[in-house]
Amino acid sequence: MCKTCLTAPVYVTLNHESLCKNCFIKYVEKKILKTIRTYHMLEKDDTIAVGLSGGKDSTTCLYLLNKILQKQGTPLIAIAIDEGIHGYREKTLAEAHQFCNELGIKLHITSYKDELGFTLDEYLKQKKPKTPCAPCGVFRRYLLNKAARRLKATKLATGHNLDDEAQSIIMNQFKGNISFSAKLGPVTGALSHEHFIKRIKPLYFITEKETTIYSKLKQFPVSYYVCPNSFDSFRITVGNMLNKMEQQYPGTKQGIVQSFLDILPKLKERYQGKQIGTCTSCGEPAAKSLCRACELLEKK
Repeated sequence: MCKTCLTAPVYVTLNHESLCKNCFIKYVEKKILKTIRTYHMLEKDDTIAVGLSGGKDSTTCLYLLNKILQKQGTPLIAIAIDEGIHGYREKTLAEAHQFCNELGIKLHITSYKDELGFTLDEYLKQKKPKTPCAPCGVFRRYLLNKAARRLKATKLATGHNLDDEAQSIIMNQFKGNISFSAKLGPVTGALSHEHFIKRIKPLYFITEKETTIYSKLKQFPVSYYVCPNSFDSFRITVGNMLNKMEQQYPGTKQGIVQSFLDILPKLKERYQGKQIGTCTSCGEPAAKSLCRACELLEKK
């Protein structure tokens, strides 16, 4: 029973604290507000863009940022990427539209077809990559950054949660991509570039389970669809492994992220000296002469 309200709990924290519906909602919102303040995610004169997929995490992120920024008068816009995944993206975009209309927020949609000349379905059919998520992730980040800059956003908020971060940390460890880990954290980017819009992750310390419960309690128009291309991906495999560990040893994911944050300043310091270049093809930030998106497009 919830100690504060003496009503039936909907969630029990790692500290064995039982929370009823109202106390759980306050718990999540307080945690997110603390993350935003601790990492100075919002500043005066900001224009915040939210990468909205229509899923529970980005929907929760948009809702809470709108709730916070309305009081400050800070501009808030939503950006959705239409990859062109038949039978999936149409549904999530419809839900994103519905939610933005309810909040009175303008939704800007950028599509693979318009920007790149092909849908993801067409790309996968032609190229048949081992992991569909890899090129999709590259193109999504590429177009989100371009759209945010075009809309004059100063920050790009994403719905990445604690589970996502723990997965990314372990994936980079398994693959030896430590330089990639230097770009992680609540505010992303080890290096800066005039064309790179800084990413912020307000849900950084919120678990996937918590966002699922929160979105259901708030009755957001979310259907919890899973991308048909994500099955058997490396991230899903790592995620399933961490879920099993979490079930057997509660607090595993939080321990991974907290330990990582302890060493993150050293990682950022180590890779701070390297410069981000400019893609010779499109002018976007790039580690080499071509950015990852243009590398994939050249191979097409």
